[in-house]
Amino acid sequence: MLKGKKILIGITGSIAAYKIPLLIRLLKKDGAEVKVIATPSAFDFVTPLTLSTLSGNPVSVESHDKLTGEWHSHVELGLWADLFIIAPATANTLGKLQAGIADNYLLTVYLSARCQVMIAPAMDLDMFKHPATISNIETLKSRGDIIIAPGTGELASGLCGEGRMEEPEVIFDLIKSWVKKCKQFSEYNILISAGPTYEPIDPVRFIGNHSSGLMGFELAKAFADRGAHVNLVSGPVNLKLNHPLVDVFPVTTAAEMFENVNLLFNQANIAVMCAAVADYTPESPAKTKLKKSEDSFDLHLVKTKDILLHLGNNKKDDQFLIGFALETDNAHENAIKKLHNKNLDLIVVNTLEDEGAGFKHQTNKVTLIGRDESSTEFDLKKKSAVAVDIIDYIAKSLTI
Repeated sequence: MLKGKKILIGITGSIAAYKIPLLIRLLKKDGAEVKVIATPSAFDFVTPLTLSTLSGNPVSVESHDKLTGEWHSHVELGLWADLFIIAPATANTLGKLQAGIADNYLLTVYLSARCQVMIAPAMDLDMFKHPATISNIETLKSRGDIIIAPGTGELASGLCGEGRMEEPEVIFDLIKSWVKKCKQFSEYNILISAGPTYEPIDPVRFIGNHSSGLMGFELAKAFADRGAHVNLVSGPVNLKLNHPLVDVFPVTTAAEMFENVNLLFNQANIAVMCAAVADYTPESPAKTKLKKSEDSFDLHLVKTKDILLHLGNNKKDDQFLIGFALETDNAHENAIKKLHNKNLDLIVVNTLEDEGAGFKHQTNKVTLIGRDESSTEFDLKKKSAVAVDIIDYIAKSLTI
């Protein structure tokens, strides 16, 4: 499973470092390419000769060789890795990772890495339970790092409790599970719509809404991180997504969004319509800027094409269609009506009644309602975490 995968291991100064040679051996045996970074204090517990012999690569400790002046680029190493696992991670290292401190080579590579990072803490019981450590771990998790929770057992201090770094075999299995998850949707084409639409009144003014597009962009990234090819049709937003598996199609109006979504829908296995599309648009936008003259102004609006209804009426049996419903009242009842009226397989419901949910927030609080009207509620979370919840639900529904 790990053949060709590039695994970077960062070792810090904990007695649990003695476990890492076995982890390296397991990774190499499964076909991974392994490189090791160590802090100087890590060599109090494991030798560089052991690490370089098992990994087949020299161990990196400093940004440059003081004798030859050879430069070891932390940027290149950070870009090289498919996965960076810091194990063991001491309480000191956790604090520095959280604060963005870069006073050793391992930390500079961490700040340069674009890949997934796993962190396996190792420390004494009271250190692990300290509020500072707990806060540092929560911050790192919120940024997307995967924390491998330590086990409970006998510690170096003689105490028995939580803080013992997880065993190499368990970490190895977690790495394989992560790699498998990265390929989960590799056979799938995903269509996502995101953001608002702007309906022109004249060349200067428009009718729009407060959608930032963040939820749709997080969904696109999360799907792509699991191997899917994603077509993202986005209204005007201040977001960028650079991912080799994501193609972005920028649009402005509801009509443009309909045209693009309709063209891309046939090749989609899963379609997630997350955009806040205008229901109405000015019938005849002015070609020049309208001047303020009268005390009142009448604007004649006509309905836009209902993208979700069109997709629901035309979807094939092997396509899975998801809609979103942002409500202000009677959220559950209104969402179920929309679910059936538009022939959806799943509807994601949120309401402006929940603080921190909806537009203009980094967070969201959603309920997922399936075709059988069964519902699953989630707590308020960052939209990146909400995207993961939605994708996990889809994967379970489709037994992927």
